Amino acid sequence: MPRFAANLSLLFTELPLPARFAAAAAAGFDAVEIQFPYDYPAPLLRDAAAAAAVDIILINLPAGDLMAGGCGLASHPARTAQFMAALAEGEHYAQVLGVQMVNVLAGRFDAQQDAALTRQTLAANLALAGERLAVHGIRVTCEAINNLDMPGFLVSTPAELAAVLAEAAHPNVGMQLDLYHLARMRLGLADTLAQYLPQTGHIQFADCPGRHEPGTGELPLAQIFALLDQLGYTGWCAAEYKPATSTADSLSWLASWY
Repeated sequence: MPRFAANLSLLFTELPLPARFAAAAAAGFDAVEIQFPYDYPAPLLRDAAAAAAVDIILINLPAGDLMAGGCGLASHPARTAQFMAALAEGEHYAQVLGVQMVNVLAGRFDAQQDAALTRQTLAANLALAGERLAVHGIRVTCEAINNLDMPGFLVSTPAELAAVLAEAAHPNVGMQLDLYHLARMRLGLADTLAQYLPQTGHIQFADCPGRHEPGTGELPLAQIFALLDQLGYTGWCAAEYKPATSTADSLSWLASWY
């Protein structure tokens, strides 16, 4: 049976972030992830999670201007110093929060930069993060994000990401697969999972189209979760969707698994 986690950056947003841990626990989750926890002191979030008896399993590294439409940090050849600062901040939060994984967002391609150098920079930064966080027993992931919702994103398919990971060549760096992004790129979910699951450390999901909860789109998510069991996946599946109405009304899918 899949192990489900709640993404607190998209779910339970009716509440301030520190209160979302208890809401997630009340809904049946025993693990959560947070995209960017950096607006709150790490000890405050750690204590809120502990009080709710939920684990924080994953956070993203700070990504600079990426979410505001910029290129981000991890792949930009001229932003190495900023990436190092982001890595230090993410490392601190990861240690305090006790996370299992830290995700590095590749970023958008800057047309003023050399394409090959951009990918080399990403590979080098992933290897650096993998080495640094391995000391703490924290795994590094990187994900392909569809270039329809995020035009210009550097890696939009698992094949592109696999090439970068091969260049990074670090045992502590793996894939994060998001079923929604795979579907947006019109990739076959079953075949893609079978091919890349050995490299995958974490899975996220939302229905497609819409990026809402399971049952609102066209994806056979129940079948995909069953397939993950058959393929021997033992990691987390994180609900990273935007509720169509309220979070509470979006969770009927969870009852069928518990």
